[in-house]
Amino acid sequence: MVSNSFELRLSYLKFFNQKDHKTIPSAPLVPEDDSSTLFISAGMHPLVPFLMGLGHPLGKRLVGFQKCLRTEDIEAVGSSYRHTFFEMLGNWSLGDYYKKDSIAYSWEFLTKVLNIDTSKIFVTIFKGDNKVPFDQESKDAWLSVGLNEKKIIPLGREDNWWQAGITGPGGPDTEIYYDTGINPCSKKCLPPCKCGKYFEIWNNVFMEYNQQKDGRLVPLKQKNVDTGMGLERMTAILQGKNDNFLIDLLSPLISQIEKMTGLEYGSSEEVTKQMRIVADHIRAATFVINDGVEPGNVKQGYVLRRLIRRAVRQARKLKINGYFTKQISDQVINVYKDIYPELEVNSKQIFNVFENEEKKFASSLQKGLSHFEKEYEKIKDNKIPGNVAFDLYQTYGFPLEMIVEEAESKNPQIKVNTSEFNKLLQEHQDKSRKSAKGLFKGGLSDQSEDTVKLHTATHLLHWALREYLGFQVKQTGSAITPEKLRFDFTWDKKLTKEDLEKIQSMVQSKIDQELEVKMEIMPFKKAVEKGATALFKDRYPEKVSVYSIGDFSTEICRGPHVKNLSELGKFKIAKEQSSSSGVRRIYATLEKI
Repeated sequence: MVSNSFELRLSYLKFFNQKDHKTIPSAPLVPEDDSSTLFISAGMHPLVPFLMGLGHPLGKRLVGFQKCLRTEDIEAVGSSYRHTFFEMLGNWSLGDYYKKDSIAYSWEFLTKVLNIDTSKIFVTIFKGDNKVPFDQESKDAWLSVGLNEKKIIPLGREDNWWQAGITGPGGPDTEIYYDTGINPCSKKCLPPCKCGKYFEIWNNVFMEYNQQKDGRLVPLKQKNVDTGMGLERMTAILQGKNDNFLIDLLSPLISQIEKMTGLEYGSSEEVTKQMRIVADHIRAATFVINDGVEPGNVKQGYVLRRLIRRAVRQARKLKINGYFTKQISDQVINVYKDIYPELEVNSKQIFNVFENEEKKFASSLQKGLSHFEKEYEKIKDNKIPGNVAFDLYQTYGFPLEMIVEEAESKNPQIKVNTSEFNKLLQEHQDKSRKSAKGLFKGGLSDQSEDTVKLHTATHLLHWALREYLGFQVKQTGSAITPEKLRFDFTWDKKLTKEDLEKIQSMVQSKIDQELEVKMEIMPFKKAVEKGATALFKDRYPEKVSVYSIGDFSTEICRGPHVKNLSELGKFKIAKEQSSSSGVRRIYATLEKI
C-alpha cells in the first residue's frame, strides 16, 4: 500500500521499469544551454532534443521525477494546492507506444498499484476544432479500460491541447481528474471546474504536431507521449488530505512555523495563507540555492531574492522576528535529503545564502523607512499617492499594509491611495507573468539550426579556455539563443584583448580543420574512464551520449550538434565580463563565411 511521497516515487519508477522504461535523473532547476527560460517548469523540458527526434542514450521509453519551478505562480501561492516549487512524475515514449498503451498504463497504475477507486476517476479529451479532429483514439482507449463514457468529457483547445510554445512540438492531451467527494458547486459540475470537487492528477500529452510560426501544424516524424503527475497533489489524495501543506513533504515545515509563532495552522484564513507562503517560498528557495543560484537583481537571482523576501514579509506578519529562514530550510533538507542527498552536502552554503539575504533585506527595509520619512514630508491633503507607495513596495520591499501602518502611526488621518497602488501592482504582475510565460515558451521549442551550431561552438570554446588558461578552468554554466552563446567559467581575473584574440583564433583553427563531430552511447562509468568531461557528475543516467571532436574534445552532452565543424562558419568573441566572484563570462557569435 503506497502511503507517502517516498513510496509514491519508488512505486512509480518500479511500475514503469517493469514496462521497459529506463529511469532518468532529475535535471537541475536551472536549464543547461538555454537562456530562453529561467527554470525547468515541466518534466519534459530537459528532453526536448529527444522529443524532436534525437536518439536518447537509454532508448525510447523513459521514466523519472523532475524538480520544477514556475515563476508565474509566485503571486498565486496561498491556496491549499498552489506551489512555486513542485515535483513532477513522468513517463515518456519517444516514437514508441502511443495513446492506447499510455492510457492503459495510467489506468493500471492508478487502479491496481495505488488502488484508487475507479468511481473517483474522470477524464477530459480533445473535442476537435477546424485544424485537428476529435480525439476518438483517446476516447476508445478509455472505454477499453472500462471507464464509463459519461466520465469522458470532450473539451476545447484551451483545456485539452498542450503546446510547448509559440512554435514547437505539441498535440492533444487527456487529463485525469480525481473526485474529492466534496459537494459540487452545481448539478452540472464536472472537470475542469475549479470549485474544489475535482483535482487534476495526471496529464498525458500526445505530441504529434510541430507548430510553425505561421500557425500551421506539421505532423511530427516521431510521435511522442509526454506525461506528468504532480507528486504533491497525488500524495495528498493517498494520505486523505484536501490540503497539500498537510502532506509529509510540507507538514514538517508548517509544524516548525507553528513552533516559532505559537499560532495554529488553520486557526484563521489569514494565518493559514501566510504560513503556506512562508513554507512554499523557503522550500523553493532552498532548491534554487542548491542548484547554484544566489540572490540578485536579474533573472534567476531576482526570482530567488523575491522568494526569500516575500517569505520574510509574511513571517513578519506572523510575528516571527530575527533571522528564521535557516530553521525552516533545515526542515526542507531533512524531508528531502534521502531523495536529493546534495541538499545535506550543500546545507552550510544554503544557510549562508539565506542569512546574508535576510540581513540585506533588513538593511533595505531600514533604507525604505528613511525614504518614507522623506516622502512623508511632501504629503499634501493627508494622502500618500499610489505611485509613492508602489515605489516603496517595488524598491524596498514594503507591502501595502506596512505602508498603511507606518502612515497611520504618524497620523490616523493619513490615507494611502490604494486603488492607484493596486492598479500599478496589477500592471507589474501582468508584465511579470507575460515575461515568465514568454521565457518558458522560447526555451522548449528552440532547436533551430543556428542554436545547434552555437551549442557545438561551446565545446570548442570550453576546450580553448582550458588549453590556454589551464585545466583548472571549469564550465559553470552556459546559455544559447539562435543569435549568440554565453559561456561561464571559473577564472579570477579579466582576460586581456590579446587573451581573447588568442582564444578566438584557437577555436577558429579547429573549425577550419573541418573535423567530424562523433557521438557514441556508452555507460557513464566508461565515459569518465575514457576522459570525457562530465559537468554534473551526480546527474547522469546509467548510459550517456559522448560527443567527440578530433582528439582534443570529449564531453558528455545531450546534444544536438552539427555533423562537421565546417558548418559553423566564423567564430567571434563579442564580449568578456565578470559573472560573479571567481567566474567570468564570454559572449560569442557565429558568422557565415
